[in-house]
Amino acid sequence: MSRLAVALNALDQIVLGKPVQVRLSLACLLAGGHLLLEDIPGVGKTTLAQALAQVLGLQWQRVQFTSDLLPADLLGVAIFDRHTQQFDLRRGPVFTQLLLGDEINRASPRTQSALLEAMAERQVSLDGVSHALPAPFFVVATQNPQEQLGTFALPESQLDRFLMCLSLGYPGAAQERQLLRDPGHRQRLQQAPPVLDAAHVLALQAQVAQVNVAEPLLDYVQSLLAWTRNNPALSQGLSPRAGQGLMRAAASWALLHGRDWVLPEDVQAVLPAVAGHRLRPKQGGSAAQLVAQLLISVPVPD
Repeated sequence: MSRLAVALNALDQIVLGKPVQVRLSLACLLAGGHLLLEDIPGVGKTTLAQALAQVLGLQWQRVQFTSDLLPADLLGVAIFDRHTQQFDLRRGPVFTQLLLGDEINRASPRTQSALLEAMAERQVSLDGVSHALPAPFFVVATQNPQEQLGTFALPESQLDRFLMCLSLGYPGAAQERQLLRDPGHRQRLQQAPPVLDAAHVLALQAQVAQVNVAEPLLDYVQSLLAWTRNNPALSQGLSPRAGQGLMRAAASWALLHGRDWVLPEDVQAVLPAVAGHRLRPKQGGSAAQLVAQLLISVPVPD
């Protein structure tokens, strides 16, 4: 069994009954993207993020986003040292390999936007100086439903920085019974040994870039993108950046299943997570319904 398979098995032992979400989360990381988890409190969003950091052997920091959180609390600040007559950088929690932003939509838009450069460029700029972030750099943000009190909706520019958006949902009956019977489940999470490390994760990300994509598959993806842009039910279609992210995510999904080539089934498996939070219906309906219609409407290449 490969170390990647061992890591997946370890994650399944911690995040019970959610194999698809676990694999999509790992595919998001291997694709070099960022992950948004949107659901009600208490269904395991934070546990999933902590499990990824623990099992993959990554340094991680957790930031609780609140309405009074400032950009400097996240990025850090340059402080003048009178002895050296120089500015010293006090690094914020963003300088880590996995950043867990808990309840990101409870922070003000100003603080939310402080992550834009970090997520897109893997660096932060303070006082005109750019500082590189550790590699790999992976943001896992959790978000409560927007109808709950004290939330600020994430703008489209922020949502587009997240490669995938997932919802965990309630556990199945068997998994919930196991959670009720086992009060030491969180302790096992903290004691889980790392299976991979940062170097191994970077090597897997490099393998994703080498996964083969045939020309007919590129035609299929372009047809999917064109459908969203020409559909009158949508206010906007998927951008070229979304298309690139879809290809990386599909390649990661193929790698997780032991292949070095992408199939249409790989694209279909990751499309809801990649496209759902980017599509904006004009009137009625939901993004999930439109994604389902998209998969039915665009023919699969032979």
